[in-house]
Amino acid sequence: MKNPLFYLSAFAVCLFCATPAKAKNPTPDFSEETVTDEKINNTSPANPSPYKGEGSVDASQRGGEVKATNATSDQMNHDLLSLEERLKSLPINEASRADLRQRLIEYREAIKSRKTLSSLQEKEGELGLPDEVKSQDSNWRQRLKATRSTDNVAADLAQKTQPKPETPTPEVKSELQKKTKDFSTFPVGLSVGKRNVKPSVIIRGQEDGTQAINFENWLLPFDDVIQALKLDLKNLPDGQLEVRSPGLVTRIDPKKLRNDPELGLVFSIQDLNTLFGIKAQFNINDYAIELDVPWLNQSGSRIGQAEPPIILEGIPRIAPGNFSFGAIEQKLNASGSEGTSASYRGDFLAVGSIFGGSWFVRTDQPNFQDASTWRLAEAQFYRPNDQADYIFGSQPTFWRSQGVSDYWGFTYIQRQGFTPPQLFGGGFVDPRLRLQASQIGRTITGTAQPGTLVRLAEAFGDRVIGEVLVDSSGIYRFENVRSENQYYGSSYRVLLYPEGRLTAQPEIREATYSIVPGQLPAGSSALVFSGGLRRELNNSLLGNFSDFRGGVAQRWGLSENLTVGVGGVYDDSARGLAELFYRPSNLPLEVAVSALSGSKWDVNADIRFNPTRSLSASFTKYSFSNRFNIDWRVFPGLSLFATTDSRDATGGGVQLNFSGRNAFTFARISLDTENRLRWTLLQRLGRLELNQRGNEIGTLSEFTYNFS
Repeated sequence: MKNPLFYLSAFAVCLFCATPAKAKNPTPDFSEETVTDEKINNTSPANPSPYKGEGSVDASQRGGEVKATNATSDQMNHDLLSLEERLKSLPINEASRADLRQRLIEYREAIKSRKTLSSLQEKEGELGLPDEVKSQDSNWRQRLKATRSTDNVAADLAQKTQPKPETPTPEVKSELQKKTKDFSTFPVGLSVGKRNVKPSVIIRGQEDGTQAINFENWLLPFDDVIQALKLDLKNLPDGQLEVRSPGLVTRIDPKKLRNDPELGLVFSIQDLNTLFGIKAQFNINDYAIELDVPWLNQSGSRIGQAEPPIILEGIPRIAPGNFSFGAIEQKLNASGSEGTSASYRGDFLAVGSIFGGSWFVRTDQPNFQDASTWRLAEAQFYRPNDQADYIFGSQPTFWRSQGVSDYWGFTYIQRQGFTPPQLFGGGFVDPRLRLQASQIGRTITGTAQPGTLVRLAEAFGDRVIGEVLVDSSGIYRFENVRSENQYYGSSYRVLLYPEGRLTAQPEIREATYSIVPGQLPAGSSALVFSGGLRRELNNSLLGNFSDFRGGVAQRWGLSENLTVGVGGVYDDSARGLAELFYRPSNLPLEVAVSALSGSKWDVNADIRFNPTRSLSASFTKYSFSNRFNIDWRVFPGLSLFATTDSRDATGGGVQLNFSGRNAFTFARISLDTENRLRWTLLQRLGRLELNQRGNEIGTLSEFTYNFS
């Protein structure tokens, strides 16, 4: 066995940091211990240290100078008693124990004679624990656990994992001393649920052989609790610690925790319940503290919107040819009656790829048997990329045109800062869709009590988009939340967990919003240029091209709520173009307005207001009509509606819909100011279906049976 001198450093630290001021009052001192750049102060106004200047240590030294006054004989007796108790816990023989006892006494005298600990260590050599003792005693770390004394000042300053506690008020300190005056340190096991995670932990408490005494004030070392509960700690700029586990996200102020002279920073049993919602009990038979962890066996939620990456490594890349056919379709309709010959009408469609883009052709065949009557209805070449699109051929204009003939030309679109919606299927492409954003980041904010964990989750499903722990401001904020459905809106739930406890029932708030078609993300822009000719159909395959038309415009996303656009077009005459798309954050309002100037202004507007999920109103304005609608869902299955049109009468009605396992019913009936009654009825029962429609002119009834 190695020389017992190896025990000297750790025992000296334990003895001198744990020694009370008076032997007659062995009450632990929950003293203040604050760290600065230069000193550590470990004094207590209620129980001053017997050593002059003790606790004022230069952090740059491993130990520093400790100045001591003469101790009383009572204190020496108490020190020797503590020494004997600790020596008995070591797995060494009596000869080694006696030698170690003598060296510890010399070590104490060296300190009192104002020798520095660091110089003494240099003299005696590096003091460590023998390897054979480590192998014999699995709890050697707990038995010789270092405390916050001169020996671990440098480690504390380097790690800063445990900020120093504040000084308790004299009243609080006096009350704690009364409750814990008979407490002592002893080893116990630590269990999480029914599983023992730490066979031996040095704690401070008291038991009478049958039960724990004043159990809520028992003290457990900070590090042991963190390790047993597998908590992740993060230092915050304000000095607090963020504590995170699968069932808990909260913040604690280490300055409000207690500091034990032997155990260092500690949690009380009451602290575990208050801070983490963990209840505990002492099992006298197993001699272990059992922690009832609410989130035991709970796994963490996946947070974030990131989709799993598509791995293309190892997959061969096949380059498309310069020209290919994707699909060809020929439709033929035959009709005839008694006394008339049969007629055949066709429709030909083809789509494919060419020179890195796609092509699309559709031919109208009014008389399939006579090729001279065939007309080229549509033909388009489309080549997109991430920032720009090129469209050549038949297409709609990016501005609203009043012309009746179709438009053939070239359109160029340049985008910055956004991605257009994904086009499904092949064929004809509308340039106006390529000026819209597929996703727009929105900001969701609200208020909650400080310490509340707020999670943003999908309305349907368990996927968590993001989370935030509310600070002292009481405000939570989620930025750049994507809205991917511009027609039906995006629905999210805001879940508020009090005190960050994920095992508690959360408060649920709705967060629903949509995008106005044409709206762009903040800071993005789109430029469009188009020029071409108007086509008029005649007896030829291509028709007659004349009358130049064209325009240029640009849109800017000024904020996440507002997009504006300006431009100019030539359509029979030069006209100015202005656009506005608005969706405020705190109001369920959507506004889309575009206007063409000229001798007569042409204004198109689409305004929608949805104050609740059950009530919606909309106003649409076109060149020849203004229309207003309102719908109110009284309860699931029953709705009331009303509508008015500048070119038609005002009316209203009721709508019913019910569904079951093998049955479905839909009914709608309305009456307008001109006494026109209109109704629709659809009844489905198993494979039977009844469909009936009626208005002021007549009725139509259909009865269907589906054999498959």
